[in-house]
Amino acid sequence: MASALASDGVYLRDTVRTAVKLLVVGPFAVGKTTFVGTLSEIRPLRTEETMTQAGALVDDLAGVSGKSTTTVALDFGRLTLTDELVLYLFGAPGQQRFTQVWKDIAHGALGALVLTDTRRLEQSFEVMSLLEELGIPYAVAVNSFDGAPAFPGEELRDALDLLPETPLVLCDARDATSSTQALITLVEHLLTRNQENA
Repeated sequence: MASALASDGVYLRDTVRTAVKLLVVGPFAVGKTTFVGTLSEIRPLRTEETMTQAGALVDDLAGVSGKSTTTVALDFGRLTLTDELVLYLFGAPGQQRFTQVWKDIAHGALGALVLTDTRRLEQSFEVMSLLEELGIPYAVAVNSFDGAPAFPGEELRDALDLLPETPLVLCDARDATSSTQALITLVEHLLTRNQENA
């Protein structure tokens, strides 16, 4: 007999048979924690710490002056899709000093959603290179920030040097509908790749 979800949504149903691990990655201060929190059906696990003066030496706050906390390990959320299928969302820290943590989190992931910011597109290259090095397929979501410049999709594709098959979508990590659509884009991309490789 399947158990119902607890009133706080913490417990999985006994019927769940498949768990899919997806990454939410991107450079520092691009909205990964917000994205995971927006979609998670459980209270997300967050490892955010207050930024200190010492961090100012290594964390570039250009364009994100209002940021006061940073993820130091991971963000974790869960999204149950059916009685048998659940998605686990792992948000990885964006700073280069956390690369080894990032690689550890990536182990076993089927794919990744790369969040990016039009004010700092160049900072996404390192993240995409790492995914390619690890052989993890990805889609790119340009997160909306108030006051950030907007560009046509083809200009963004060119600026990010994306392959034609790499999906690119616009999203607002604060909005559940928009974030869901970005995640659907990633999952559809993974399914298409899986069918092509079968």
